[in-house]
Amino acid sequence: MADKPKERKNEWWDWLKALLIALGVAFIIRTFFFAAIVVDGPSMLPTLQNGDQMIVNKFTYHFQEPERFDIVVFHASSEKDFIKRVIGLPGEHVEIKDDVLYINGKEVSQPFLTDQQAYQIQTNDFTLEDLPGNHHKIPENDVLVLGDNRENSTDSRVIGLVSLDQIVGKTSLIYWPIDRIQIIGK
Repeated sequence: MADKPKERKNEWWDWLKALLIALGVAFIIRTFFFAAIVVDGPSMLPTLQNGDQMIVNKFTYHFQEPERFDIVVFHASSEKDFIKRVIGLPGEHVEIKDDVLYINGKEVSQPFLTDQQAYQIQTNDFTLEDLPGNHHKIPENDVLVLGDNRENSTDSRVIGLVSLDQIVGKTSLIYWPIDRIQIIGK
């Protein structure tokens, strides 16, 4: 009879330890590896829709630099994270003229924009020098980002280049709503 309260106490302690370990593991995963983000607004249409829920891979850029056309989440301000597409990389000159992307003077195809023909989306012409900061080349540790919906996006054309330190991570997996579950390619 005397062992029953001790067994219950041990059982409760075991459950508490398991719960604390689970919370600790969840905290570590959420803080250092993955996070959820909800797309807010039309700036990435038609690739991403308002309300799409996505997983952000926070650790990939600890091992590699962002690549052209990666979709990234970054701290636009202390209160707001943005989700945009990497267009220009360090050391490059970027220009868009007549809806054609030029990197260092060479035309670069943007395959993710093919679906936008239905949306009649156009990109106003600009050069890197036109952006805040008046750079001739993208500085080391910065990238140029644009929304896919170029007519309705607050991106590097407005906020300037994005420091690699501002980038939270890369995202490519939509997990909600169910009918939109997919991995977004480049």
